[in-house]
Amino acid sequence: MSPESDPRPESTLTRLLHADRRAGVEQGAVHKPMHPAATFSYRTAAELVAVFQGRQPGYVYARQGNPTGAALEAKLALMEGARASAVFATGMAAIGGLMLALLRGGDHMVASRHLFGNTPSLLGTLAGLGLEVTYVDAADAANVAAALRPNTRLVFTETVANPGTQVADLAGIGALCRDRGLVYVVDNTMTTPELFRPRDVGASLIVHSLTKGIAGHGHAMGGAVVDTGLYDWSTYPNVAEAYRQGDPVGWGLVQIRKKGLRDFGATLRAEDAHRIATGAETLGLRMQAACANALGLAQWLQAQPQVARVHYPGLGSHPQHERARALFGGRYGALLSFELQPGLDTLAMLDRLQVAILSSHLSDTRTLAIPVAQTIFWEMGPQRRAEMGIADGLVRLSVGIEPLADLQADFARALKG
Repeated sequence: MSPESDPRPESTLTRLLHADRRAGVEQGAVHKPMHPAATFSYRTAAELVAVFQGRQPGYVYARQGNPTGAALEAKLALMEGARASAVFATGMAAIGGLMLALLRGGDHMVASRHLFGNTPSLLGTLAGLGLEVTYVDAADAANVAAALRPNTRLVFTETVANPGTQVADLAGIGALCRDRGLVYVVDNTMTTPELFRPRDVGASLIVHSLTKGIAGHGHAMGGAVVDTGLYDWSTYPNVAEAYRQGDPVGWGLVQIRKKGLRDFGATLRAEDAHRIATGAETLGLRMQAACANALGLAQWLQAQPQVARVHYPGLGSHPQHERARALFGGRYGALLSFELQPGLDTLAMLDRLQVAILSSHLSDTRTLAIPVAQTIFWEMGPQRRAEMGIADGLVRLSVGIEPLADLQADFARALKG
């Protein structure tokens, strides 16, 4: 039976693994090669003009994209079940490019108050340029609804908050944004398409720090904006006239590419695009192991007398446990955090770890640990940390794929002192 006549649809993983070669790769290679060229040539001036004007596919200057990045973009759209994507140098560049492209001075947006620290820092900078931002507890869509204004253009939340692990009311916010005609942006970094597809709850755009789970090995940086194809960009007032050409379904991402990527210049290097694309092929296997380890370690930590509190959506004690179970299919991600009993020295405990690495990164193959208040949320100050529920002794873990027994033994030594 030929593949064309086989009635069984291929899995996303199979399509991902074979995407490059099926798209056509020179010399029979199974991966798209790196294209480090900064510029591209054409046989005729007419062809060059057609590419510049968007009437013919092609590349004009690497700052706006290259074939290696385009191959990764196709894979990301496939993984998210989405229409198309644009890749950036980092996750923050993707968020920044999106905001600069779609928002103007005097616009208002609603954001989760539990966003990872660099995102509020960026939004604070944009507020200085005239953007109005309201932070709410996104665990309840009613809080988002109460914050909406006539000039609200966009709602931004993460799937699972870092480091507190709060799970947003993703479906409720999606329904609200659909009814009000708002752009709904979901940061899917912590769950990845392996656990959750934001398109299923009505997201307009999805953002990723590709540096984290999708790349997975801590050796490449990248970000992405993924367009689900669900938003009607013909109704969005901030799309420039120059980009209101052709099918409106593509207007938003075109403007993000032109104003957020081309003008902002945060281009993903071909070398990193290649590493991320190959890392993505093992995402399912890595997430399966990391999620199982995280649940096992969270349950074990919860039983230790030195531990006062564990934050992990897979625990029945988590306030959004049932929501996370329904949204993420019974797997809860690799991120957890915990607090020691009062009087115990958090930094000394961390110094005793031998397997877990003291690092600020996330979603690596190796387990990583960091004291949150003293590092990644230090700039926010004690009042803002308290509002976010970040205790001074909070430890964030990004659980890797080491054998669970090795991780438990490592933390047992560290907790014992």
